[in-house]
Amino acid sequence: MKKYESIPFLTDDGSEVEFCIIEQTRINGINYLLVAEEEEEDQDETVVYIMKESTQEEEGEMNAYEMVEDETELSSVSKIFEQLIDDMDLEVE
Repeated sequence: MKKYESIPFLTDDGSEVEFCIIEQTRINGINYLLVAEEEEEDQDETVVYIMKESTQEEEGEMNAYEMVEDETELSSVSKIFEQLIDDMDLEVE
């Protein structure tokens, strides 16, 4: 199993989830991450999420990311990630 860098993500209810970064890209000056929750060995499919860098008001803070929720943006960015990762078939739901 390939090891990926992981990042913590703080959910709306205040709990923390660790995501593995599968791929990253920059489109129109915005950084996007393709992430997945910790992988289970016995799963045939992995649910992935696309996150984008959110703007920070104070300099020197760590990068903050939020889930991409806009369907048009999600569809466009998922097509880019599909091209970057040949061995992965992405389906937008």
